[in-house]
Amino acid sequence: MGISLAWWLKRSSFISRSSVGNFLGRGCPCTSFDVGLPFTIALQEDPLPLAFFVQDAEIVSSLGKTLESQAVETEKVLDIIYQPQAVFRVRAVTRCTSSLEGHSEAVISVAFSPTGKYLASGSGDTTVRFWDLSTETPHFTCKGHRHWVLSISWSPDGKKLASGCKNGQILLWDPSTGKQVGRTLTGHSKWITGLSWEPLHVNPECRYVASSSKDGSVRIWDTTAGRCEHILTGHTQSVTCLRWGGDGLLYSASQDRTVKVWRAHDGVLCRTLQGHGHWVNTMALSTDYALRTGAFEPAEASVNPQDLQGSSLFLVSFSPRWYLDTVQELKERALSRYNLVRGQGPERLVSGSDDFTLFLWSPAEDKKPLARMTGHQALINQVLFSPDSRIVASASFDKSIKLWDGRTGKYLASLRGHVAAVYQTAWSADSRLLVSGSSDSTLKVWDVKAQKLAVDLPGHADEVYAVDWSPDGQRVASGGKDKCLRM
Repeated sequence: MGISLAWWLKRSSFISRSSVGNFLGRGCPCTSFDVGLPFTIALQEDPLPLAFFVQDAEIVSSLGKTLESQAVETEKVLDIIYQPQAVFRVRAVTRCTSSLEGHSEAVISVAFSPTGKYLASGSGDTTVRFWDLSTETPHFTCKGHRHWVLSISWSPDGKKLASGCKNGQILLWDPSTGKQVGRTLTGHSKWITGLSWEPLHVNPECRYVASSSKDGSVRIWDTTAGRCEHILTGHTQSVTCLRWGGDGLLYSASQDRTVKVWRAHDGVLCRTLQGHGHWVNTMALSTDYALRTGAFEPAEASVNPQDLQGSSLFLVSFSPRWYLDTVQELKERALSRYNLVRGQGPERLVSGSDDFTLFLWSPAEDKKPLARMTGHQALINQVLFSPDSRIVASASFDKSIKLWDGRTGKYLASLRGHVAAVYQTAWSADSRLLVSGSSDSTLKVWDVKAQKLAVDLPGHADEVYAVDWSPDGQRVASGGKDKCLRM
């Protein structure tokens, strides 16, 4: 079967499933194209990057090699499906450029702002720190918490950072000054387990933030007025994870083995997703990356987007043509980015549990799972959809990362190389690379298409608890037990 792809392209029917169309939407009719169109695309000097699939298997080297493992009837028309990929490419990080010292206890969380302009970290030393990315030095140390800072979350406009601590308090910070914004949000009786902001395309003022707690409740806060708007009770044990979706729904996962779906504007419980046999530790939405980055388009990022002067609107530092002078334009741009990733179907949600399994759901439509994903040999720490929502990565105590089809839940590959539990992962903006942080003190960068290790990044002296890849693709930041941030 040593037949070239070009030969087959001329003789096979061609089906497109773009990220906007049938690839994300379920049950939509596929559109057949005359083979001349995609063949022309493939032959252009600067081609649109495409991935080709036959019967759900990606064609990596040649069609012949792909078909060798499949039973294909020679008299039937063969459908080759192509999917457009990101039109920009993120280079793999290859070395540690700096070790940022300053925290006096373990670094528990790190997060880049939606544009990659700022970096924040939360630590067991009760402080939140902002770091100057142009010089890779400490910028502001924010003191206000009286216990470990367990969770941090950027507002999608990049103007505020929310931090939650083991005392159950939530504080808001201005990254341009390092000062606290508004009053301390108090009400939870136990520690904060998660924070999630209202999406930019729903409310461009980024006024509301939701919090989950060990006390079993979810609270929605008005950050401008400094008060709690809704208390969502229904879970019988600790709420472990929280997501604010783009269609007006809140999702909360709990140690009571359920995921609950709430209406965000009034706090009414819509449905309870059941199926896990143990604590639900983590969950992710197919639209997470678009919701996190708001109106910022990674493909438009310039080489060095840092702007120390700050800006009234966070996109001003990228290029004049993206200067969005009204909040409405911000909202519209965020909405168009969200709709592009969401496609024609509803948001999908994946949950990971101590029972070693994952479930894929369509929570806005049905309380029955789309798929049950098995294969891990230990509890699942984190799940994460790729920015284009096509792949789900799951990190586990079994020392592996597994990749799954983001639409069907089908198992794709296992990435092995860590010699201890994998705590966290982060995707590059182009969905081609994945970085993982582990208890073995290393970070590893994986090539998702080749399903192989691309770069090994030692450097930490102890366990790596937190890792994040900046949305502009330039940096990876990691933090852990050795109290250092590494870039």
